[in-house]
Amino acid sequence: MYEIFLESRAERDLKKLHAQTFHRIIKRISSLGKDPRPEGSRKIRRSKNDWRIRIGEYRVIYEIDDELKEVRVMRVKKRSEAYR
Repeated sequence: MYEIFLESRAERDLKKLHAQTFHRIIKRISSLGKDPRPEGSRKIRRSKNDWRIRIGEYRVIYEIDDELKEVRVMRVKKRSEAYR
């Protein structure tokens, strides 16, 4: 079981979402505790431990630390803004 941490930037991103979208994304983020590399997740190129999952038009960008059993969510953004 992995522990999940939200960076302050991710918290701010989540606060801006509509309630329905917020709950859908939080549900997927919570599931990362059981499986940090779910089906459909992709490793971000040229990064050491950064991954992303797609939830509709949104992307959750997170880092996995297998030694400490931690998932650190860094950003929750629309696809057009996520990789800037």
